[in-house]
Amino acid sequence: MPGRRLGSRAVLLVVTLLLATPVLSVAAGLTEKEAAELGVQAYIYGYPLVTMEMTRRVVTNVAEPAGAHAPMNQFANLRRYPDASFRDVTAPNADTLYSSAFLDLSKEPMVLSLPETSGRYYLMPMLSGWTDVFQVPGKRTTGTRAQTYVITGPDWKGTLPTGMKELKSPTAMVWILGRTYCAGTADDYKAVHDLQDKYALVPLSAYGKPYTPPPGTVDPDVDTKTPVREQVNRMSAGEYFALLAALMKDNPPAKADAPMVARLKRLGIEPGKEFDLTRADAAVIKGLEVVPKIALERITGHAKNAGKDVNGWLFTTKAGLYGTDYLQRAFVTAIGLGANRPQDAVYPVSETASDGKPYDGDNAYVLRFPRGEMPPAQAFWSLTMYNDDYFFVDNPLKRYTLSSRDLLRPNPDGSVDLYFGPAGSATPGSEANWIETVAGKGFYSMLRFYSPKEGLFDGTWKLADVELVK
Repeated sequence: MPGRRLGSRAVLLVVTLLLATPVLSVAAGLTEKEAAELGVQAYIYGYPLVTMEMTRRVVTNVAEPAGAHAPMNQFANLRRYPDASFRDVTAPNADTLYSSAFLDLSKEPMVLSLPETSGRYYLMPMLSGWTDVFQVPGKRTTGTRAQTYVITGPDWKGTLPTGMKELKSPTAMVWILGRTYCAGTADDYKAVHDLQDKYALVPLSAYGKPYTPPPGTVDPDVDTKTPVREQVNRMSAGEYFALLAALMKDNPPAKADAPMVARLKRLGIEPGKEFDLTRADAAVIKGLEVVPKIALERITGHAKNAGKDVNGWLFTTKAGLYGTDYLQRAFVTAIGLGANRPQDAVYPVSETASDGKPYDGDNAYVLRFPRGEMPPAQAFWSLTMYNDDYFFVDNPLKRYTLSSRDLLRPNPDGSVDLYFGPAGSATPGSEANWIETVAGKGFYSMLRFYSPKEGLFDGTWKLADVELVK
């Protein structure tokens, strides 16, 4: 009857019925096409954060530091250059020794202590959960004196010890992907190891007190054998978006991401809220099921637009800081997770020789630097060969890189030739300038410029074509 109040038993009945009513479906009202279009955007947007999390799970799934792995809030120090079996990150380098640490700032800040390196090149880029490099202590930026920093999370407020500098992270997850230059000799390995042993992390509450890091947690369900990128790319849409929603709670989107966050909300993806694709309408489920395949094709297909083409080299100076260029960020994540800012390193990639054909391990190739025109880098440069998955090519010589530290043999006119080629293709005297390819296997080549000089940015120094040796 209109105007009549419900009694207590009736109210109880209404509440019971409401609680028994199914939760509104995810992304209600979207068509299959709309769900697919929004899903692709959301997938590309979230790809760095999901990849970072899966990387974190793998490299921290140990009780104590060992090789490239260490528990949360502890350094894992690589003691030698990676080899062809290394699968923890794509496009590893063989120029520096890594010192890697994943931090969890959701509980309290961490104090980072760096020793005096006596002029040795190093850098300690700090990546947010979204892969933006938000701080870069190191030789280029802060010098090589001893330094101490407090790394705080996005919501932390408090008082720091006198004289300490705060480095505020935009996310609770941080990856320090430190690199220390090493010549690769026995003596230099030892010198770098001594420095690595002094790279220290302690919780703010324990700073200045005796501190022993707790043992890490080993989860037997974490897949530590399958490459991280493969694990991410295998995820179903439901798994992927559920993880993305959970991660965004402690790793909040940037303010500039507000329009994208609104699009995610239309799909039911909200920071810290459960995402269950099985609650979606049939049309939405169908639309989202195809998203991973389409989005991954779009990410990998971005290669041609990720930078400018200079004589067959894909050259980009947009890495480390991406703003709202989500496709660029996802692409860099896919081929080189942990990329530096361009002021610290630039990574031109070549997939084809001057004839326009993909590199073939059965052929020999040469890259020539004219006299006085070696790669312009303040710190050092290197040329590396990778397979189709951007890991080192397992070749008989176990040589993956040529660099400024090698005793390269110049030509009579002062130019320097670097070669890729199968066994037996090196001419007498050129062996020091040669990386061995594997017959029947394709490959990519990547140049690295650490602390690149201005000539690389303003175009006054240009990369040459890689030529097929006939």
